[in-house]
Formats: sequence, C-alpha cells, structure tokens
Amino acid sequence: MAHINLLPWRAELRKEKQREFLSIAGGSALLMLVVVAYVHLHINGLISNQQSRNDYLKKEIAVVEQRIKEIKELDNKKQQLIARMRIIEQLQLNRPEIVHRFDELVNVIPEGLYLTSLVQKGKQITMQGAAQSNARVSAFMRGLDGSGWYTSPGLEIIKAEGKNIDVNSSRTFELKISEASTQEK
Repeated sequence: MAHINLLPWRAELRKEKQREFLSIAGGSALLMLVVVAYVHLHINGLISNQQSRNDYLKKEIAVVEQRIKEIKELDNKKQQLIARMRIIEQLQLNRPEIVHRFDELVNVIPEGLYLTSLVQKGKQITMQGAAQSNARVSAFMRGLDGSGWYTSPGLEIIKAEGKNIDVNSSRTFELKISEASTQEK
C-alpha cells in the first residue's frame, strides 16, 4: 500500500486557518476601531453642538435680562411720572380752595379781632391773633365751626395782656383748626 503523508497538508491547512482567523480578528479590530472613532467623533460633535446652543441661549438670556432691567427702569420712571402728575392734578384741583378759605376767613372774622399768624401743616391750621374780648374769640370760633371750609376749631391759648384787665385790654389767642374735606363742602 502507498503511504501518503498528510501532515504537511494539515499543517498548511492549520496555518491557512490561522491566517484567516488573524485577518478576520485584525479586520474586526480595525472595524471596531473605526466604529469607536466614529462614535467618539459623533458624540464630540453633539457635545460641541449642544455647547454652542447653550452659549447662544446664554447670550440671548443676557440680552433678555438687560431688556427686563430697562423695562423695570422705565416702569419706575413711569410710576414716578404718574405720581408727579397726580400731585400736579391735586394741586390744580386745590388751587381755588385757598381763595375760598381766605374769603371764608374774612367773612367769619368779627370786628375787634385780628390775626397775627396763620400756619398750615398738612390738614392742621394754627391761627394766632388778638381780640378785644373773649366773646369775639367765641364768635370767631362759632363762625369757623359753621363754615364749610374749616372744622373743629379748638382754642389752645387765650390770655389777657396787661396787669389790669379792663374793657380795652386785648387778649391774645391761639386756635387750631382742621381743614374740611372736599366731600363736606
């Protein structure tokens, strides 16, 4: 019988299969390296894209915050102007009142009484003056109380000047009065 030696053929087949395995393994490794590189580049691209979007949003937020600040400043200016307009309106409305108050004051001052001082602080009016008698001060207070422009006169001080109190001596007085509100007039 003939002897066939199959060992070199098997060894070559083994070497061939080993080369195939190494080339497939190398190709797989290379393919895996390409896939990993692609994924890495793609994720970096997504990150840089998101970073640029975030930067854009930050810039826009800064612009909007600046506009909000300007709007608040304008709103404050508007409120200040409205307050000034209200004050001017109130002054315009109260403008004729002083004339009416002085006219009413002239009408209620009795003969023999005169005023030396008239001071207004807010709604409170303080009057100082002199009168020939206490009855004239009382008549003045009744006239003020009956007036539509003054309310609740209160006598603070009344004193006689001079050592001898007679008919001709004068009495100084101080009155505190509240202004009547515009609804009462």
